Amino acid sequence: MNDTKLTASELVAAYATGELSPVEATQNALRVIEERDGETNAFCLVDADGALEQAKASEIRWRDGNPIGWLDGVPASIKDMFLTQGWPTLRGSRCIDPDQPWDVDSPVTARLRENGLVLLGKTTTPELAWKGVTDNTLTGITRNPVDPSTTAGGSSGGSAAAVAAGMGELSVGTDGGGSIRIPASFCGIVGLKPTHGRIPLFPASPFGPLSHAGPMARSVDDTALLLDVLAMPDYRDPAALAPPVSTYREAVRRDVRGLIAAYSPTLGYVDVDPEVAEIVKSAVQSLGDAGLHIEEADPGFTDPKPAFDILWSTGAAKWLDTFPAGSENKVDPGLRKVWEFGKTFSASDYLGANAERAALGILMGEFHTRYDVLITPTLPIPAFEAGHEVPPGSGLSGWPDWTPFTYPFNMTQQPAISVPAGRTSSGLPVGLQIVGPRHSDDLVLAVAKLLEEVRPWP
Repeated sequence: MNDTKLTASELVAAYATGELSPVEATQNALRVIEERDGETNAFCLVDADGALEQAKASEIRWRDGNPIGWLDGVPASIKDMFLTQGWPTLRGSRCIDPDQPWDVDSPVTARLRENGLVLLGKTTTPELAWKGVTDNTLTGITRNPVDPSTTAGGSSGGSAAAVAAGMGELSVGTDGGGSIRIPASFCGIVGLKPTHGRIPLFPASPFGPLSHAGPMARSVDDTALLLDVLAMPDYRDPAALAPPVSTYREAVRRDVRGLIAAYSPTLGYVDVDPEVAEIVKSAVQSLGDAGLHIEEADPGFTDPKPAFDILWSTGAAKWLDTFPAGSENKVDPGLRKVWEFGKTFSASDYLGANAERAALGILMGEFHTRYDVLITPTLPIPAFEAGHEVPPGSGLSGWPDWTPFTYPFNMTQQPAISVPAGRTSSGLPVGLQIVGPRHSDDLVLAVAKLLEEVRPWP
């Protein structure tokens, strides 16, 4: 059985029957890493020996009938933004000293270990996860396994590339402006940014209210299973939410037919590639045919990019100000510009931007009294040439210019998921985004599951 084509749910079912073992699955994942990671550059660290030790322990648990979780023995990776005991967390930066104690697990890493997942290694990120593509001067350019001439997106591009290529079934990314949904859309996988605080973070992100962690997988069911693992409180995050009252693996089966979805092709102000627009429109029609009540409607806000830019750049500046002297000459030149830009703002500027963020959240809260979910394209464009922050020749100034559908919902802290909707004529994946009210992660997953059922993704 070629388990690199299986979902995590299918792998676990095979473990239960003895058709496959966690050791075989891990060996296969490591084989694919050996075959494909030289081209994609999804991993910055692979621990084959450690992964096989974890897999052997899981195999014993399955043999004895005592798995310790719904995903026990499933090969997974973790973005190099999360502290991981025994492995350096360099965050794509040459300014972080690898020769220091690495003896703390982040909440995300701890939950993965407690539930028996096999950690293959750490995935690449742009320096400090600052942009919507994945490259840095430490580990190089991460490429899209669908078409390696194109970008995997970012900042969780390594995680998306790993999952899409079969280098492990699951990964965990971070999302401060679209960093899970962007690469999920480009690489043709599922990526969820849950409600803010649903997955605890430690250390606290300098990007504060924008920052989320979330699951990345090849199916909606797997995304829900991984969210069940990750959505437990941790005392180190004072913003962490209470435990869910039910499981996401059950909620994903909820019948959403008859619910009302607002379909906004442009949010009222976005220019969308015609081919992308047509693919998303067709997917929305499929949802309507399946019983979701679709109404075309814009939320009614103008582009919040100016406020987002203040929140993003001041967070970056605060973080970089803690770096050793001389770091300004070692960081990514684009990140240095963000650092310098962030320093131009006052505390009053930051509070004003945060007030705009709160107002946007209130507006969306009112919108969801009329519409159960909002559906948009995940991105207005398909993947472009790797190694560039913006599409070459586009005239755009920075990554937020081509991610207008994602960062608004970091500001509002709502759950938002990207699900594959189709492919362009050149074979590049296109994602559809589903946004729900705060705390409606279960609803967002259920609508995503309906789309997956009516538009199966190979």
